[in-house]
Amino acid sequence: MSAAKKAPKRPLTARALAIQVMARVAATDAYLNVVLDSVLDEFQPKDPRDAGLVTELCYGATRRLLTLDHALSTVADRKLDSIEDKVLAALRLGAYQLFFMRVPKHAAVGETVDALKAVGLERAAGFVNAILRKLSALPELPLPAGDEVQRLAVRESHPEWLVRRWQHQFGPERAAAMLKADNEPPNVVIRANTSKTSRDGLLAQLTEVGIAARPTAVSPVGLVLENPGRVEDLFGYAEGLWQVQDEAAQLVGVYAQLPVGAKVLDACAAPGGKACHTAETNVVLALDVHANKLPKIESEARRLGLAERLTTRALDASTLPDDLGEFDVVMVDAPCSGLGTLRRHPELRYRRQEKDFAGLASLQRQILEACQRHVAPGGLLVYAVCTTDTTEGPDQVELFLRSHPDFTAEPPRVKGLPLVQAYLRTLPGPEGFDGFFAARLRKLY
Repeated sequence: MSAAKKAPKRPLTARALAIQVMARVAATDAYLNVVLDSVLDEFQPKDPRDAGLVTELCYGATRRLLTLDHALSTVADRKLDSIEDKVLAALRLGAYQLFFMRVPKHAAVGETVDALKAVGLERAAGFVNAILRKLSALPELPLPAGDEVQRLAVRESHPEWLVRRWQHQFGPERAAAMLKADNEPPNVVIRANTSKTSRDGLLAQLTEVGIAARPTAVSPVGLVLENPGRVEDLFGYAEGLWQVQDEAAQLVGVYAQLPVGAKVLDACAAPGGKACHTAETNVVLALDVHANKLPKIESEARRLGLAERLTTRALDASTLPDDLGEFDVVMVDAPCSGLGTLRRHPELRYRRQEKDFAGLASLQRQILEACQRHVAPGGLLVYAVCTTDTTEGPDQVELFLRSHPDFTAEPPRVKGLPLVQAYLRTLPGPEGFDGFFAARLRKLY
């Protein structure tokens, strides 16, 4: 007798997929964007709006994690770290909908409980329902009764050490603006591939096919896309007319002001945005210590029509071989804390610790020391980090210059860039930037 056929599984709802993503990120310490892409590829929601809702739920709840956990801890009868990953994910997603989305309270509770059942945890449905109902009865989002730093840390969902550090480095007003900006969804920004088109030409083409876009405020090659959806489906992607890149990252290339036709070494090239930007007008050797990241750079170079100008090689930038030779320009986009990209990678704010800076600074010094030997006399060393922290930016460069009198800081002849002394610096805030620092150093002899 043949076994009875199993009924086909119903497609998971957006909330059920969000539970899967949040739980997997918590269990594996993986990057949110990587897990989200993997889950969406695996389950392939038929309605694009479902993919958008999954993305909003996961990023929003991750950005607001400390805020949500504080609220949940005020009504839960057990410690949150004792709750299994999928159940805790459901609680956080339900709380996010209650306090930060325009979802009716009954729907936020009911549909989250249904989503938990859909992922096989019906036994926990009563517990989650009770907690979310208690939370929905609160008149407002609860905040701690501690000092101002503690309240700010919970309200804006950043660890207390980071709030204090930013207040010390940038002052209370700017720190508050940075914290707030980290919780705003970033714009989708693209950089025109100037080897094929101009920004104005690309803007005209996008407008003609009905894609809403506007020029970036400072970068001369960037466009901000309005509600673009899946970028790979947009006009110009397959044709290699543009590449996704935040405006602040674009400004590193503008600030570098490299001579056309230069021989360039990009010592820490992954994921390849700056290497491809540079290859529009120069010949680039792109290195990365992780060989598995090089095919992505090569693929992007082919899509953009830059493969003849960009080659890759797996090398550790902190121990470069002498026979690598000299280059007109060496670019060092160094490994860093990533604190300038917390709106794009919100999970990083909970994983970074203050003790990390000493190890990162040591690695950055090793890389600078190894790379400076390969700058030809009269050439440029461009150092960049996607962080706000002064120890990884100006402090690192000043230390390098004190021990290398053959280098000097040389700002570019480009007007309108956000400079601090000779250095490029962008901070999260109302300007809409990620946080970046870059230094342009000339080798005198």
